[in-house]
Amino acid sequence: MWAGIDDTDSVQGGCTTYVATEVITQMEYDLIGLPRLVRLNPNIPWKTRGNGAMALHVGIGGGKRHMIGEIDGEPVYCYSHRKREANFSEMAALLEKIIRRHMKRDAQPAYVISTRKPPASLYWKAVRTLVEKEEVMAELDGTAEYRLYNGGRGIIGASAAISWRPGDRTYELITYGNEKWIERESVIAMDRACPGTFNNYDYRNEYIALLPKSTSPVFYGIRGDSVEELYRAKEMLVTSKEERWLIFETNQATDDHLQRKKISQVKPYESVIVKGYVKREPYVIKGGHLIFSISDGHEIDCTAYEPTKEFRDVVKELRRGDEVVVYGGVRKQPFTINIEKMKVLNLVEVYQKRENPVCPVCKKHMKSVGRGKGYKCPICGNKAGEEDAKYDRVKRYIRPGFYEVPVIARRHLAKPLKRMAVMPESI
Repeated sequence: MWAGIDDTDSVQGGCTTYVATEVITQMEYDLIGLPRLVRLNPNIPWKTRGNGAMALHVGIGGGKRHMIGEIDGEPVYCYSHRKREANFSEMAALLEKIIRRHMKRDAQPAYVISTRKPPASLYWKAVRTLVEKEEVMAELDGTAEYRLYNGGRGIIGASAAISWRPGDRTYELITYGNEKWIERESVIAMDRACPGTFNNYDYRNEYIALLPKSTSPVFYGIRGDSVEELYRAKEMLVTSKEERWLIFETNQATDDHLQRKKISQVKPYESVIVKGYVKREPYVIKGGHLIFSISDGHEIDCTAYEPTKEFRDVVKELRRGDEVVVYGGVRKQPFTINIEKMKVLNLVEVYQKRENPVCPVCKKHMKSVGRGKGYKCPICGNKAGEEDAKYDRVKRYIRPGFYEVPVIARRHLAKPLKRMAVMPESI
C-alpha cells in the first residue's frame, strides 16, 4: 500500500517530512523501500516553502532489511519487498490522527492511500505545470482513498509523490531536533571528504546550506548520490544530538522540473530551458537584480536576482549577440526567467572606440553626427563612416561553458553542475 501526504506545513512553520516520521514510528507496518521526498513545481504561487510531498510504501516487510534512520533512540528499517498488504482502514485512521495533530492552521493537507500508483503523467504535470485538485480527484476515483482538510490542495502533491517513477534520483538524510548547533569546520571537512554529496556549504558566502532557512523541526539535511556516503557524512559532522533522523529517496537535484522550449512557447509558472541570442544587454534595477533579454525570433527577459550574489558578475559580462542557453523558472509578473544556471555557447567580439576619424584635409578629429550615422569634419564638412574610426578589441572575461548560481541561491530541484559531470566556469 502507498500512503501519500502533503501540505501539512505553512509559511509559519511545520514540516511534512516530520509528519512522515510520526507515521513511521506509530504505524504497525513496515517500510518497503525508502520513504520518498518529492519536490513539485517550484514556481507555484501558493506553495509552502520547498513544495515537498511525502510517500511511504508500507506493509508487512520481507527480504533484506536495512537501517535507514533512528527515532527516539530506536532504529528504523526498510525492507526490500512486501510479503503482505497493509489494512486500509487502519492506515486511514492513523493518517487522520497524525495530520490533525500536526497540520498548521492555514495549511491545506490531504492524504492518499492506494494499492497501486497513479499514472506517472501525474508526477510530470505536478513538477512542471499547474494542476487542479479536481483533475487529481478524477484520476483517483475508484482506485484510491483520500481525505482533504481545509480545501485539501495537498491531494495534488500526495498523489504526485506516489506516482513518481524514479529515473534520476538522489537521497537526503534529514535530522530533527530542538537544540540546533553545528560546527562550521566539520561541515567544510565533510563537504571536501564526501564528493558524492552536494549543496552542503557555500564557501564564498560562508553559508551552511545544510541548515533550513525557515522555522522547522528539521535540524539539518545532507544530500547526496549514495545512501552509504550519507552515513559516512553524518558521522563526520560535529553537532548537538539530534532527536531523530531518516534517509529519504528524492527527486532533488534532478532538473525534472525543466522543459526545453522555444521562447514563444514559454508560459508563466513553468521551468524551462531556452536558447537564444542576447538582444538587450544586462542592466541593474532597484534591489540589485540584473536583467537582460534573449531572442530566438521572439524575445524574453531573463533575471539574475540579488540572492544569486556573484552569479550576477557573470551575467554582467554578456553582450548583444552572445549565444546562450538559460535554465530557470518563469515568473508571471514580471514575465521573466529566474535563472538557475546558464550555458554560454558563443561570444561575439566586442570593440571599443579609441579615436574618431581624422579629416584628411583639415587634419582635425571629426565629430559624430549621431549613433550609427558616421562623422563630419566641423571645419570643412568632410564626411567619414563608422568604420573609419579607430577601435580596440575589448578583452572579455567570460568564456563559453556552464555557469550556475551559488549554493546559497540554489533550488531543491536544480541539478548542480557536479551532478552533470560538468566543471563550472568562473570569471
